[in-house]
Amino acid sequence: MHLEAHVFEILKKAGIKRGKTVLDFGCGSGTYTIPAAKIAGKEGKVYALDKDKKALAQLMQKAESAGLENIKRIDTSGELKISLADESVDIVLLYDVFHSYYFSQVADRRKLLEEVYRVSKRDAIISVWPKHMESEAKEEIESANFYLEREYSGTLIHDNEDIEKGKVLNFRKKV
Repeated sequence: MHLEAHVFEILKKAGIKRGKTVLDFGCGSGTYTIPAAKIAGKEGKVYALDKDKKALAQLMQKAESAGLENIKRIDTSGELKISLADESVDIVLLYDVFHSYYFSQVADRRKLLEEVYRVSKRDAIISVWPKHMESEAKEEIESANFYLEREYSGTLIHDNEDIEKGKVLNFRKKV
């Protein structure tokens, strides 16, 4: 199976559909962003947020080459503030970013989850691939006012090339 086919399978399980608004937090060069934009279609929108400006530039070049106009770039310097309106996103992807390498302090991960909660619509899905933090992630996310709705295993792509089996956790907001 081609790499992108694995990504489409995971994203559909995450709940991405035509017309949805997605935030790919820590999107890198777009392993999940580009397919998410294809699924969301012209009616949808994908916010690509990262602090790596070079990776974002590569992502936007790929998007332009693919004729995708529904990806909005969000540059950040690593601050834990997401520059989106309250309750503006249907799905948040936290794939291989919710761990102690990027957020070494529990308080920083907590702040990230507060921001995710703020920008998520009432019925939003928060889809997490807790690579490197499988055992602690679920508990930390649930303690931040989310509940686990579903978990599933699948073939995931790391750094745009490495194929590996992993577990994805889909959460919803407690309201």
